[in-house]
Amino acid sequence: MRAIVLSAGYGTRLWPLTEDRTKPAIPILGKPLVGYVAEYLAGYGIDEIVVNLHHRPESVHRALGDGSRFGVKLHYVEEPVILGTSGALDNTREFFDRETFVVVNGKIITDIDLGAALQTHRAAKAIATLVLLPNTRRERFSVVETENGRITGFGGMPVSDGPVPLMFTGIQILDPRIFEYIPRGGFSDSVIHVYPPAIAKGETVAAHVASGKWRELSTLKRYVDISVELLNEAGKTYVAGSDVVIAPTASVADAILWDRVHIGADARVTRTVLADDVVIPSGEIIDNAVVVPRKLVEGKTRPEKALSGHFQGENFIVPL
Repeated sequence: MRAIVLSAGYGTRLWPLTEDRTKPAIPILGKPLVGYVAEYLAGYGIDEIVVNLHHRPESVHRALGDGSRFGVKLHYVEEPVILGTSGALDNTREFFDRETFVVVNGKIITDIDLGAALQTHRAAKAIATLVLLPNTRRERFSVVETENGRITGFGGMPVSDGPVPLMFTGIQILDPRIFEYIPRGGFSDSVIHVYPPAIAKGETVAAHVASGKWRELSTLKRYVDISVELLNEAGKTYVAGSDVVIAPTASVADAILWDRVHIGADARVTRTVLADDVVIPSGEIIDNAVVVPRKLVEGKTRPEKALSGHFQGENFIVPL
């Protein structure tokens, strides 16, 4: 079985970390985010994977290589113009026109049982199966409407009362017949352009309501919160990349240090991401923030959805 990992997005809400790399190439405890997805798929015997690329494609090439260290064989397909979630499938349909395949968003870490979802897909004889989770915290993920194990539509954001809504995990199982509904040669979105017409024609789009851990890293706050959760689970107070120097009198806790970071004497860094080449001067206090070198973003335009930050010495700091 084959899969595609959707990795072409800009990751604007993760800026400035995505100024020099795409979202799936961001390291999570020393491993690129998309590497977690590759290992997840490999765990179910899915070892041939397409990765679609657009923004900073070289960063994913660097992060994944040929895929062998994650137990998979990778095929890279670049999109000169971003094509959307189903446009990406149209652009790679020659990989997937023979048998059932899996689509996974490149920004998640999960242990959801994919084998159980495949069983649901086959039992329902579905053209597509979307893996869902109960949104018990009513976070801002679109509501997926279901009836008798089938998806009937896609709603707005959750409300504060009523039944627990269902949300889409970014994991879906598709049969090649789905290409009958995917527009050719341009941008398209599965939720807008593919599933509603398929459902209207009586196709079964199955709902597999799963359980398990699921983490989605689409914002700076979620990136920090989830990284700290993973640190705590591993019994660590921080994680450091290569060539990191921390002065003996510095204090570092709940921190994510990328490569070539230097932290000076008596500095204090807590609940913070320090990106490649950041230098924290002696005595400086950084708390609950994301820090990149000034030279990375100086003169650049902040994306519309990105958080505001400020320059401080040779650093650019985004408070969370």
